Amino acid sequence: MEENFNMVAKTLFGFEDLLANELTQLGALHVKKGVRNVSFSGDKGFMYKANLSLRTAIKILKPIHTFSVNNEKELYDKIYAMDWSAYLKPTGTLAIDATIHSDLFSHSLYIAQKTKDAIVDKFRETDGQRPNVDLKFPDLKVNVHIDRRQCTISLDSSGDSLHKRGYKTATNIAPINEVLAAGLIMLSGWDGQTDFMDPMCGSGTMLIEAAMIACNIPPNLMRKEFAFERWQDWDVDLFEKIEDSLLKKTRDFHHKIVGYDKAPSAVEKAKENVKNAQLEEFIDVKHEDFFKTQKGGDEKLHMVFNPPYGERLNLDMEAFYKSIGDTLKQNYPGTDAWFITSNLEALKHVGLRPSRKIQLYNAKLEARFVKYVMYEGSKKGKYMV
Repeated sequence: MEENFNMVAKTLFGFEDLLANELTQLGALHVKKGVRNVSFSGDKGFMYKANLSLRTAIKILKPIHTFSVNNEKELYDKIYAMDWSAYLKPTGTLAIDATIHSDLFSHSLYIAQKTKDAIVDKFRETDGQRPNVDLKFPDLKVNVHIDRRQCTISLDSSGDSLHKRGYKTATNIAPINEVLAAGLIMLSGWDGQTDFMDPMCGSGTMLIEAAMIACNIPPNLMRKEFAFERWQDWDVDLFEKIEDSLLKKTRDFHHKIVGYDKAPSAVEKAKENVKNAQLEEFIDVKHEDFFKTQKGGDEKLHMVFNPPYGERLNLDMEAFYKSIGDTLKQNYPGTDAWFITSNLEALKHVGLRPSRKIQLYNAKLEARFVKYVMYEGSKKGKYMV
């Protein structure tokens, strides 16, 4: 029986509740929310399952040592004193990543460098040879986190950020991060029991994440590699058993997922990514200008999208956001419409009162995730106030 150990899942600001809920449903123990992270415990198999399954996690870290630290020399000495042979061969490769929240230390790159020096010096002293640095494909990725005077050394079990699902080969201007897209869809309360639309779908991220949620498909099944596959205790049989058990829990989806974009190049990219994700049977991408469309049929429609903010595109934002409101009001009765924007000024021109407004961040931009409820039965647009 594998022993349980503590882990930390990192996430985006505002997604802590979603991630804690995901972990609890997956079977994690001792789930505890932090800021942009959730700590929990489980065994090695659960670590594999968490990396495969979590939609709102960016990384899964495995803390291996915590100590107080007051200066760089103390940091070096305490890292040097650790038994690194349990995690890495002297001929192996490593990479160090450091994050600092402390008035004692100010330069994360310097802290990463001191950590690397301590590890390689220890190997040189004990084995006569030392590991090399490999920033792209290291055998071991070490995370150093200093909070005031407390230093935590963790192993990064994920490697590349978990938003890199593996299905996206084609991207558009200002593509949305996959973890952000999945979290928005989950925050919107979509459960796969209605039709879904992204009327400005870009490279198709929102559509693909929605389909994976609807079908209960683990988001990271298509990734080429996780960092734990290079660890000394890597158990391929256990990993494949967990993959198989997750695949058995997928479910049927009996509604439609539709994406519109007015740029032909975006439509082609979205179709390519949908095909890579093997979700063509669930997703239909069309070359349409949302402002010239209307809702088909009387079925309830759930809409989540990421309109331009004006950061990288030259548009009259106020007129553009007014058109969003007009189109929803006149052409989309029976629709719950959610979208995210960091253009808080343009948001005022939608002309509808949102029934929900959630503060989030898109990269470093402060954003709002807003909901508009368009009621059935009136072209004049009875909307929630």
